[in-house]
Amino acid sequence: MDTMSDDQITRLFNYVEKRFDIIDKKFDEAAHDRADIRGAIAELSAQVRDYHNEMKFMSHQMDKLRDAILQIAQETGVKLKVEI
Repeated sequence: MDTMSDDQITRLFNYVEKRFDIIDKKFDEAAHDRADIRGAIAELSAQVRDYHNEMKFMSHQMDKLRDAILQIAQETGVKLKVEI
């Protein structure tokens, strides 16, 4: 069995160390990407929540308008015709 010289061991160590540095850098980039994705998801979630709340408010307002129209029609004797 051949043994490695000190120079070969040093070169191998330096090669492995460089490879681990590259791997570490890739993991750091992936972690940054995941943080960006989480931030985007949180932002979209907030937008969806806001939109949902706006739609609930608008629905409530539409119900109030419909009730007012029906009340006015009833009090004035106007028959409403519903067309869809």
